Amino acid sequence: MGKYLNPGNDGFRSIRKGEYIDKTGLIEYINHTLGTKKKLTCVNRPRRFGKSFAAQMLSAYYDKSCDSEELFHDMQIAGLPSYHTHLNKHNILYLDITWFISTAGNIKDTVKNLQKSVIKELKEIYPEYIDASEYSLPVALADIAAESGSKMMIIIDEWDALFREAKEDKLLQEEYVQLLRGLFRSSLTDKIVEAAYMTGILPIKKYGNQSALSDFYEFTMVDSAPIEEYVGFTEEEVRRLCEQSDLDFQEMRHWYDGYILGGHLHVYSPKSVLDAISRKRFGSYWTQTETYESLKTYITMNFDGLKNAILSMLGGMKCKVDTNTFQNDMTTFRSKDDVLTLLVHLGYLAYDVSSECVFIPNQEVKEEFLRTIKNTDSPELIQMIRQSERLLEATLQMDEEAVAGLLDKIHNEYSSPLFYNNEQSLRSVIQLAYISRVKDYLEFQELPGGKGYADIVFLPKRGSDKPLLIVELKWNKSAAGAIEQIKSKQYMQVVEDFGSEILLVGINYDEKSKKHFCRIERL
Repeated sequence: MGKYLNPGNDGFRSIRKGEYIDKTGLIEYINHTLGTKKKLTCVNRPRRFGKSFAAQMLSAYYDKSCDSEELFHDMQIAGLPSYHTHLNKHNILYLDITWFISTAGNIKDTVKNLQKSVIKELKEIYPEYIDASEYSLPVALADIAAESGSKMMIIIDEWDALFREAKEDKLLQEEYVQLLRGLFRSSLTDKIVEAAYMTGILPIKKYGNQSALSDFYEFTMVDSAPIEEYVGFTEEEVRRLCEQSDLDFQEMRHWYDGYILGGHLHVYSPKSVLDAISRKRFGSYWTQTETYESLKTYITMNFDGLKNAILSMLGGMKCKVDTNTFQNDMTTFRSKDDVLTLLVHLGYLAYDVSSECVFIPNQEVKEEFLRTIKNTDSPELIQMIRQSERLLEATLQMDEEAVAGLLDKIHNEYSSPLFYNNEQSLRSVIQLAYISRVKDYLEFQELPGGKGYADIVFLPKRGSDKPLLIVELKWNKSAAGAIEQIKSKQYMQVVEDFGSEILLVGINYDEKSKKHFCRIERL
C-alpha cells in the first residue's frame, strides 16, 4: 500500500462512516469500459458535488492491495453482474492534483514534482524495471508495463486544478497537458492504461476547436448522459433524506433543486442538502465554500447583453446560450455565451439541454447573485437592486402609487418592449422587479389554493416578521379585479395556516397607456 500506487481504502471507509448516498452504480459503468476504447472517463462537476467521494469509491473498489468487501457488500454494485470480477483486482495509480499544488514550493514546479514523487515510489516497488535517471512518468509506466505486463488504472482527482489555480500561466498549463497527452494520447496508452477516471470542474481544455485529450469520454453539467444520477443527489434520494430527518421536502426543493441534467433528471448539491439536514435549517451552504469575488469577476465583464441576461435570470427567465464556443478555461472569453457557459460548469447556472437555455437554479444561488451584485461596481446592476428594494418597501407600506410608478420605471429600463406583450411577460417583469425579496422571501409560482392557482406567492422565510404576499396579475383589466379574484378563488386557503399577516397585491398593466396599476389590501 503506497501514497500513489494502490493507496488502500481508508478514504472511502471514512466516507461510509458518515451519511453516504449509494452511488456505486457508477462502478458498473466503469467496469464495462475496462480495456475498451471507452476506458478514458472524465467527469466534471461543480465544487462540493462529490467529485472526491466518487474517486475514492472507485479507488477502494479496484485497489488490489486491500480487501473492500465489507465496504461494498450492502451497496448497489454488490447485486450487479461484474461486482466480484473486478473487486480489488487492479493496480491503482491515484493522483490528487491539489495535493501536488499545495506541496510544491512554487506552483510552477507542480508538474515536475508530481512526476518526481510518483516515479520515486514506483522505483521502490519496481526497481528492476525503471532506469535510475528516468524523469518522465509516462516512460516509467511504459517500462513497467513492458517488463511486467502490469497495466494501471489511473485516477486523477481535481485534474483541472492547475487551470484554475494558475489561470495565466500558459507554459505551466502546456507542460501539464503534455504530461496528460503522454499518459492518455500516445501510441503506448493502450499498453500502459487499463482505464482512467478524472474528476474536475472544467471540461478538457480546447485548442482551437479540438480537445487537448480527445480520446476521453467527457461528462459535464452541460451533457452528463448517461451517468446523470451520479453527478449529485437525485430528487428521490433527497426526498428519502427529508423523510428520515423530518425536514420539509418542498422547502428543500425550493432551496437546492434546479440543476436539470439530460433534460429530465433533477440534481441537488450534496453539500447543501447534507448541511441543511445536519443543521436542521435551510440556508446558503454550497455558496459559502467560495467567496463572491469569483462570481463578481464574471458577471461584471464587459460583454454586450451579459448584465441584462443576469438581471432577466434573476427575474426567473431563461437565457439562450451557445455552449460550443467556450474554450474550457477561465481566461479565454469572447462573448457573454462563454461567460454564461463557465458559470454552468461552476454551478452558478443550470443548463436545460432541450431548450439550450441557462437559468439560475434555486434560492441558494439567487441569494449569492444578489449578494454579489450588491458588492459590484456596476451602476446598472446596483441601480436595479436599489429600485427593487424600494419597490418591496413600498409594497409592504401599501403605497400603491409608488409601487405602480416603480414598476413603470423598471419595465421601461429593463424589459424589451417587443417581449412585454402578455400576462406571462408581465409575470417575468414582476419577478425581476422583486428580486430583492430573495433576502426575506421564498417565491412560489402558480401555487394551487382554493379554486385555482395564485400567480405568485412570496412566503416569508422562517423567523422573518414580514407579511406574506399573494400577487395576482392582470393584463388590460384592473388591479381591483385582481384583488377580487384572489378573494373569490380563495387563494388564501393554501397559506391560511402559515400564521403570518397577509397582503393581497393586485397588479394590472394597461397596454394602451403603457402604465401599471396597483391595489393592495391587508387581509
